[in-house]
Amino acid sequence: MKKAATKTTTANKPATPRKLKVRDDESPWTPEELADVRAELEGDVERLTTELNGFENDIAGLIKDSGDGAGDDEADAGAKTFEREHEYSLAQNSRDLLEQSVHALERIDDGTYGVCENCGNAIGKLRLQAFPRATLCLTCKAQQERR
Repeated sequence: MKKAATKTTTANKPATPRKLKVRDDESPWTPEELADVRAELEGDVERLTTELNGFENDIAGLIKDSGDGAGDDEADAGAKTFEREHEYSLAQNSRDLLEQSVHALERIDDGTYGVCENCGNAIGKLRLQAFPRATLCLTCKAQQERR
């Protein structure tokens, strides 16, 4: 199974919160607000990396166990297949969240955090505080979900 690409976070890099884009009706990012978002994302990276390693170990065990199913009836085989597919799904979800968290940290570091990746407008500080992995403003996200 492919290992998740993890990147060590860049807590030593100075963040420049005042330069991050915000909506016209919002105040600029404060160092404390940005530090809170960064800490949440870094915690997510650590948690998701650990979680993903656990899922991968579980999947490896399930694959190993599936080979010695001699004498299993169809229900046993089906249950094992369902459990393996469920673990794959959980692992993929964790992998996606991990990639999103790392991407958000990279955007903080390069000064593009808060900029919609579709239209270039501000995502909104309140949206990012609620969902720090957001890469689209509400308008673009709504359009994406209608497709």
